[in-house]
Amino acid sequence: MRIKGILSFALIFIFVFSLSFTEAQENEGTVYVIPIQGEINAAVYQYVRQSIEEVESDPEAVGIIFEIDTYGGRVDSAEDLSPMMMRTDLPTISFVNTRAISAGVLITISSDYIAMAPGSNIGSAETIPDTEKVLSSWVASLRGAAQETGRDPEIVAAMADKSLVIEGLVEEGRLLNLTAQEALDLDFIDLRSDSYEEILGAFEIPFNRVEQMEMPFRARISQFATGTAVAPILLSLGFMGLVFEVFTPGLGAGAIIGISSFSLYFIGSLLAGDSGLLAVILFAVGIILLLVEATIPGLGIPGISGGIAIIASIVLSASSPAAAAGYIFIAMVLTIATFVFMLKFGPKNKLFDKITLKSSERVEDGYTSTDPYDQYVGKDGVVVSYLRPSGTVKVDGKLLNVVTDGSSYIEEGAKVIVTRTEGSKIYVSKIEEEGM
Repeated sequence: MRIKGILSFALIFIFVFSLSFTEAQENEGTVYVIPIQGEINAAVYQYVRQSIEEVESDPEAVGIIFEIDTYGGRVDSAEDLSPMMMRTDLPTISFVNTRAISAGVLITISSDYIAMAPGSNIGSAETIPDTEKVLSSWVASLRGAAQETGRDPEIVAAMADKSLVIEGLVEEGRLLNLTAQEALDLDFIDLRSDSYEEILGAFEIPFNRVEQMEMPFRARISQFATGTAVAPILLSLGFMGLVFEVFTPGLGAGAIIGISSFSLYFIGSLLAGDSGLLAVILFAVGIILLLVEATIPGLGIPGISGGIAIIASIVLSASSPAAAAGYIFIAMVLTIATFVFMLKFGPKNKLFDKITLKSSERVEDGYTSTDPYDQYVGKDGVVVSYLRPSGTVKVDGKLLNVVTDGSSYIEEGAKVIVTRTEGSKIYVSKIEEEGM
């Protein structure tokens, strides 16, 4: 009986131990690392949101590490990210591996735990523009997130508001910025480490695998194209490309650069969720109207309508009307500055000959003065330089500057007839050859 009792006890012990071991194994799972790098904008928000949803759908997921390296970005995108990070039921860790500046501060303090790698830093979260209204709202967001996650709201506020003073830490007129060691000494963060294993062990998160997630290529394209520095440059290149194309015959580099730049800008906005198909349609309509206007002398309804449509498309594709105004202003300044530069230095370059007329209209070369041209009405001529819609035509052996009369572009060598004159302006129409 005694032996049976010992065997029974041993079997029960083994059974209980097996259950405990199995339960421990079942509690272990996958920790996902979601990198948050570069400028914080709508594209990053979309990418992080989708990544969190993907992780939450995995029954083996036991935690999320947000690996942060950013100089900041859009405040509204950071404010959208923060509550989303705090709502997930999984344990979350913000791991600052290099820097968390500006909008990166709010993202960092939105996790359950904070770890920083040696040599990393956090802070300098002042808004641009730093008006009282914008700054007050931003500081309130920082304080609120800090209170929700157990961080010192005064330290966080001092990172954004340089009017705040914390004795022995930051003086008035300076933004607070902390190294990893300084943040640890202030109990602002929980750990100073650059090892996933050490970080997860310190926060007692059992795991058997760490899965590194990657930012999809389309998200990287969207993040790049919608960046606050890149977007106005793309718009500037788009506008300059179209203007160059107007002055150069055929589909050339100007059209390719312009269309590519605008396409990248609108594709980025679409992927980021900032705009819809309406913005793209409006832009296409605007371009078509401007092309129509290019064939008609003077600025008319098509030109004005096309300009309004393009501006409306940019407003709809930007994150806000203020951002759109900034993009358009910067694009216009860059475009004008580029043309001023080209007008000043371009004549010294052979490439400039392709987009501007450098030759003089001298009498000895066959050009006439700006006397009345009624004598040429009804006479035929041959196109010497592409009429787009203006150019040069040879009539009675003389070279005349003319404009097409309601027609589209007329190619070099085509026969035309002078239909009418208005002062120094001569209007011509193409003569359609029989059998054509």
